[in-house]
Amino acid sequence: METKYAFGYVRVSTGKQDELSPDSQAKLLKDYAKSHGYVVSKIFYEVGISGRKADKRPEFQKMIGLAKSSDHPADAILVWKYSRFARNQEESIVYKSLLKKKHNVDVISVSEPLVDGPFGSLIERIIEWMDEYYSVRLSGEVTRGMKEKAERGGYQARPPLGYKIVTHKEPPVIVPEEAEIVKLIFEKYANENLGIFEIARLLNMHNFKTSHGKEFERRSIEYILQNPTYCGMIRWNRTINETNEIRPESEWIVTDGEHPAIISKELFGKAQERYKREYRPRGARPVSTYKHWLSGVVKCPACGRTMTANTIRNNTRVYSHFRCYGYTKGKCMANNSISSIKLEPAVLESIKTVLDNGKITYRKIESKTDDTVDLKTILEDQIKKIDVKLQRIKEAYMNGIDTMEEYKENKQAVQEEKQHLEKQLSEIKEEKNNSKDDDEDMLLRVKNVYDILSSDSVDATTKNDVLRSVVEKIIYEKDKDLLKVYYYYMP
Repeated sequence: METKYAFGYVRVSTGKQDELSPDSQAKLLKDYAKSHGYVVSKIFYEVGISGRKADKRPEFQKMIGLAKSSDHPADAILVWKYSRFARNQEESIVYKSLLKKKHNVDVISVSEPLVDGPFGSLIERIIEWMDEYYSVRLSGEVTRGMKEKAERGGYQARPPLGYKIVTHKEPPVIVPEEAEIVKLIFEKYANENLGIFEIARLLNMHNFKTSHGKEFERRSIEYILQNPTYCGMIRWNRTINETNEIRPESEWIVTDGEHPAIISKELFGKAQERYKREYRPRGARPVSTYKHWLSGVVKCPACGRTMTANTIRNNTRVYSHFRCYGYTKGKCMANNSISSIKLEPAVLESIKTVLDNGKITYRKIESKTDDTVDLKTILEDQIKKIDVKLQRIKEAYMNGIDTMEEYKENKQAVQEEKQHLEKQLSEIKEEKNNSKDDDEDMLLRVKNVYDILSSDSVDATTKNDVLRSVVEKIIYEKDKDLLKVYYYYMP
């Protein structure tokens, strides 16, 4: 019996009682797969996201993209209910038709079994229509109720820092110690001209916490500064729930609230004037596919957080600039940063020094964790990708897109890359069969990693995976201009 593969899709939009938890949905999908001969290769989770717009669900889009790929990774997509797949019937029909007719992928609801044939399809459409009708009707009723309450000055959101609900359905009351933090933020920003990052660091230095019990960062300060709740006002309908996009100001409802104010309207207005004067909207930036091969590995020596890579483009080149994530969020006091132009050769030189000396210090890991990566598996996956490349090169020639000369040139380049990887894979397998000590085995692994990192033909994502197979973290101390590479070894 041929093995059938399936993706699982789990979506929870809200905390409604009629929705199963993500774990419960996943269990039902796995149970169904087991009893119907499917192997679930991956489950995609979408939590806190509405199903009405498919383009606003990133995991859904990722799943559809994989399901459409030429290697046919899934025979079916399993969902708890059809409403999890889509609330919009039009979109549901489009995606199901695309998957079934062009890619032979079924969408199966594990709790809504259907009979085969046209009658089963009709029942499926009726179920989807009822789900959409219920969703639209309920949404409209809830929205009308909330709008009426907002217009009366009623508070209907989770109270922000400085307030708490004491009596159900009554306005929130002031929490004095939290209110002092709010006053401090507005005073420092509006009257003392302190910057948002500086305010965040000041609060964190005094161990103040947000309403969620976390450290302050740029977004939490901006939220407080722009929230009219603090001057006794109610603001409703500012954002679109599904996307968190800001609506036109003409659609907002802003009115006097029933709750007490923490600051004056004058102080709030002064803060808004400065914010509007200094704020520069970033605009909609496209999601970058660029990933540096050092991403996620370089850590801040002061706080231990990851130093994130920002892509820099100028007239001559594209490179990355690494900066402590904590510092950018106002959570770290040390401004550690380094350019990839300096970091890349420093890392390669550090690894080469280890290989030249033939001595390496590493931490031994007895069992595999989520962070460890098997170099053998990475190389095997890379070889599979190259096989797909070779097939595409052949198809380009057969379809008349490439000439014979272009075909031969492209084929040779890819085959050379494949031979290089196969040689490394063979060395790893050979050494694994030989009884070498841990130090020798570790040095061999590092050598293979170095060869891949030095290659121009290997993509950044693969290099990142390969590096993680032997390197736990890299720490750069800016004040000392010192780079440390921390290795690990798993037998």
